[in-house]
Amino acid sequence: MTGTDRPLVRVDRHDDGVLGVVTIDRPEALNALNEAVLRELSAAIRRLVREGARILVITGAGEKAFVAGADIAAMKGLGRSRAADFARRGQRVLEQVAQFPGVSIAAVGGWALGGGMELAMACDLILCDEGARFGQPEVNLGVIPGFGGTQRLVRLVGAQRARELILSGRTVNADEAVRIGLALQALPRGTVLEAALQLGRTIAGKGPRAVQLAKRAIALAGNLSIELGLQEEADLFALCFDTQDQKEGMAAFLEKRPPRFTGR
Repeated sequence: MTGTDRPLVRVDRHDDGVLGVVTIDRPEALNALNEAVLRELSAAIRRLVREGARILVITGAGEKAFVAGADIAAMKGLGRSRAADFARRGQRVLEQVAQFPGVSIAAVGGWALGGGMELAMACDLILCDEGARFGQPEVNLGVIPGFGGTQRLVRLVGAQRARELILSGRTVNADEAVRIGLALQALPRGTVLEAALQLGRTIAGKGPRAVQLAKRAIALAGNLSIELGLQEEADLFALCFDTQDQKEGMAAFLEKRPPRFTGR
């Protein structure tokens, strides 16, 4: 909480708690990430995991920004040791997003710069509106990305494009973000949150364990050889056959009825 006890991060539940929407609510600072926001974001994710949410949607309050970056005013006076602590704190919180056991979706409207772009990239999927702008402009401030940008951007768009964006500090619009694989889809202004919820509902209707295991298998693709990746995929595929959802899903298909998944 801030000194006025106003939450900087809001949590709303939808669809009987299956979907959790986390809103960075600091519009007067373009939702910039500082220690308080990171602390509340971490607590919000822990709460949703504890309460069994299967879909996490992250967005920003107001019309101007998803998250315009880390709080520059708060960083300006940091020394080397405190800067390292701040970077590692941000990395830990964003890794909570990346390790969310269900599926995470960033609903990006407006600016997603620096730490904001890093937060979006920590999600499994990124939807944006047509006015969104993405960038890692840290070099303009004499620093580099510190919340995972140098690592996640390479994995999303490839090393050469990541170098160009990080070393130049250039921002990209929504159309280019989709074209280079940074974002999944660009949507009309004002519709991105509802689109994220609809996508979340679609995914939530699938077998929960299958979604988790598929997410795990996909994550391995960038870290293993194709041979090892295929071995892991076969093992994870086999794990599905220990679940009630596999039996229900295949029975429903053969009986030509909608499946009733339970996540077991």
